[in-house]
Amino acid sequence: MTTFIFLIIVIIIIVLWSVWGYFSSRVEHMDYKVVKKMRGYEIREYPAHIVAQTTVKGKYEEALNIGFMIVAGYIFGGNTKKQAIAMTAPVTEQKEISEKISMTSPVLATTEGGSHIISFGMPRSYTLETLPEPTDQRVRIMQIPAKKFASLKFSWSRSAGRVKKMETKLISDLAKDKIKVVGSPVYAGYNAPWTPPWMVRNEIMVEVL
Repeated sequence: MTTFIFLIIVIIIIVLWSVWGYFSSRVEHMDYKVVKKMRGYEIREYPAHIVAQTTVKGKYEEALNIGFMIVAGYIFGGNTKKQAIAMTAPVTEQKEISEKISMTSPVLATTEGGSHIISFGMPRSYTLETLPEPTDQRVRIMQIPAKKFASLKFSWSRSAGRVKKMETKLISDLAKDKIKVVGSPVYAGYNAPWTPPWMVRNEIMVEVL
């Protein structure tokens, strides 16, 4: 009987956690158009959009968490209007590339102390003119031009090892399909850190020509 009650409690917790995860992930998503579905990934066109971003040095997971908090501070009122800005998805992380490195060769290796660019897309209702200015000088507001990306989806863990594995897979698949890539891969996370792992949506994206 005790085991039965324990199982019922576990099931209730899982159901409530899943329901909470579903509703907490219902935020505005960045627009894109799927132009071609490939085996294991898809090619998308993204329109021009605005992001708030910061650059953080350190290991991948540490940089992602610190960068998230810095930019979240901006949308939670850390701006000249003290105005809350709606959360959107995904939050992205990309390794910063030195101008001395060829932009046609994706950088897959991460070194401790490397730089990572963490970005939040801004709601479509805003323009560069209507967005308030950040009070934290580490936050930049940028207009990103329209681009084409290859995207590979995966769920559960977003650990550095898993992300690196998915980056390698996507780059390998693109090479087999003779699709030219530009720059370094981007990690895109669509859910809050406390979302149930079976509901997590992660993506590896890389710009293509």
